[in-house]
Amino acid sequence: MFVFGVLGMEPLVQPIILSGDSGTRLWPLSRLSFPKQFLDLVGDKTLFQMTVERVRDSQFLSPIIMCNSEHRFIVEDQLNRISSSAKEVILEPMGKNTGPAVLTAALMAAEKDENKLILILPSDHLIKDKVRFKQTVLSAIPAAKKGQVILFGISPEEPHTGYGYIEVVKEKINSTIDVKTFHEKPNKTLAEQYIAEGNHYWNSGIFLFKAKTIIEAFVTLEPEMVQHCKAAIDRAEKDLGFIRLKEAEYRQCKNISLDYAVIEKISNVGCMPAKFQWSDLGSWSSVKEATASNSNGNSKHGDVLFEESLNCYGYSADGAKLAFVGLENVIAVATKDAILITSKDKSEDVKAIVEQIKKNDCESAINHKRVYRPWGWYECLDCDERYQVKCLMVKPGAKLSLQSHHHRAEHWVVVSGSVNVTVDENVSLLSENQSTYIPIGSTHRLENPGKIPALLIEVQSGSYLGEDDIVRYEDVYGRVKIVA
Repeated sequence: MFVFGVLGMEPLVQPIILSGDSGTRLWPLSRLSFPKQFLDLVGDKTLFQMTVERVRDSQFLSPIIMCNSEHRFIVEDQLNRISSSAKEVILEPMGKNTGPAVLTAALMAAEKDENKLILILPSDHLIKDKVRFKQTVLSAIPAAKKGQVILFGISPEEPHTGYGYIEVVKEKINSTIDVKTFHEKPNKTLAEQYIAEGNHYWNSGIFLFKAKTIIEAFVTLEPEMVQHCKAAIDRAEKDLGFIRLKEAEYRQCKNISLDYAVIEKISNVGCMPAKFQWSDLGSWSSVKEATASNSNGNSKHGDVLFEESLNCYGYSADGAKLAFVGLENVIAVATKDAILITSKDKSEDVKAIVEQIKKNDCESAINHKRVYRPWGWYECLDCDERYQVKCLMVKPGAKLSLQSHHHRAEHWVVVSGSVNVTVDENVSLLSENQSTYIPIGSTHRLENPGKIPALLIEVQSGSYLGEDDIVRYEDVYGRVKIVA
């Protein structure tokens, strides 16, 4: 029996949380700018927050988080909301799948200790039982310390065609089971066969291994990627507490998953059967299954009503009232700018709708009506050809960039809180019910010097109202691209 976290002993396991998934099968709630890991789909915390709290334990070191550069301030905000300070937040300049992400984290961990045990955790999975999760991880430590790559397998509950399957030998060795081979997402007939054979598990995407073990596998199988990741680390920059990998070097990495890059090609892979319930919440149907149902099998989130309906699920966002009448096995999701209606058995096909939206260059595949920025958020309330009305929230202590516009003027009305307003050379403090006007071409900035969020109504008027009509002169968040 192993005892960890004893006073004076350093925890053995370094969690690496991967937060780069886009989760398009949960549209319209999950979108590229605010994907599913940052949503409170089940319970009052987001999947990302639950993942962080899962390893908030003396057995684990403070997690290292790998995230998309565009999500860095969402990550910071969600960590603050659960009073968590991650060890490091590493920014990927662009998504390159899990292969480069895991290799980069392993290389950084190995700088201090090449034998450090690393636990790879996707940030968008649902695991409610933290005790059983910890027990499962700790029971895999002896095999990982001996040089095995441990993959945590989930006992299949149904012939699911959306997961990869791990085929194992039937004899157990040192509490883990040797992996025989991998099967990609099968058709239903094959999935039923795998379950009947009794030696297949779902691939959870959760791994445990020594940093040295996985790096050596990459050196053998993907040596160019190792060089690119090392160069991206060597030229990384500190950015407001984040670690920003060098874009030019990281861009050269192959876009490939950890599984395809090395896991399915090496022989020292073991499977640890999970003792915990698990879901990747990869479809609205799986979200329904994870949500408590009433006596008619209906489940919901938000303001949802059911009348003579069976086995339905409704998610109402932003206060929309959603009603089901005389329906069976239907899923409906309502947001301010989009509504999804699908049958339960076709919910995994939502991804195809998102692809259609992308082809039409539609904003609703990327952003919600509420768009998050490092200083807070803005939300479009109304717009037409020559005007746009927005609500702005500026966080305490935050400030927008010093900027100007070529084609639009702006009016600001303070609804609550207080803001410092810079217009050219003039700086003034505005409080509730006070307003100001920013002419076209004037240099201006908003700053919240208070202790509570500031809410404003912004009215834009002009010949062009696009978000790219910004000339930025100064920005405390180090943004170099043209954004609001």
